[in-house]
Amino acid sequence: MSGWTPLGPAILFTPADRADRFDKAAERADMVILDLEDGCQPANREQARRAIEACELDPAKVIVRINPPHSTDGALDLASVARTPFRQVMVPKAEGTADIAAVTAVLNDAQVIALIETPRGVLRADDVAEAPAVVAMFWGAEDLVAGLSGTASRHADGTYRDVAKHARARVQLAAAAFDKAALDSVYIDIPNKDGLRAEVEDAAALGYAATVCIHPSQVEVIREAYQPTPEKVEWATRLLKEAEKNQGAFSFDGRMVDEPLFRQAQAIINRVRTES
Repeated sequence: MSGWTPLGPAILFTPADRADRFDKAAERADMVILDLEDGCQPANREQARRAIEACELDPAKVIVRINPPHSTDGALDLASVARTPFRQVMVPKAEGTADIAAVTAVLNDAQVIALIETPRGVLRADDVAEAPAVVAMFWGAEDLVAGLSGTASRHADGTYRDVAKHARARVQLAAAAFDKAALDSVYIDIPNKDGLRAEVEDAAALGYAATVCIHPSQVEVIREAYQPTPEKVEWATRLLKEAEKNQGAFSFDGRMVDEPLFRQAQAIINRVRTES
């Protein structure tokens, strides 16, 4: 891995122009994203920058989402972040190494979470993931579909349309190829806890490090969904004990197991240690 891992599986967006919510969000979630981009009214951005500069949250728990770094607001955001102890920076609409370089030119110690949410960004996800300053890859469906002149990223049943599924897989593969953490996208149907749980369980099974959310009520659902079931933990524990006594492939619970299954079992145990 890049050496960067989230403090837990539930990362909560918080509008940067709502300073009254900063402490509550940080207490509720594992990490908080102070959002200067879409979650902040443009007229409030200067006030929001000052609020971020004044807040005393633990830097380890804070990610600041800036505006695109080549924009006027993005440049102002970076100058503001430079006056804070916060160095975990989310770059929206990342499309190539130039976007990452624009951040590190101001913050040479930045840990960049690259948000891939445009058609060009999806096609260039490898280039973004390879940048040394990038520690995690995140993706977004709504801006992506808007960039396709589409109208909805999901079907009526809440599942993603094919192009969103492709982008999700493409960004996660890029993250894995360059040993960066992968963060799964937001679930915008806030009352639909079952839909959220199903999507997060899928993310956990695929190896995502965390899921980003937009409402505090989603935090516990995400935490629970990332926690392996007792049955999975029991299976993984027994398998790893047997692997210590056997070399190569062997029969376990009526099926042939080998190195890939050992790694999956270890991933289950690692997630329990992370969440417990």
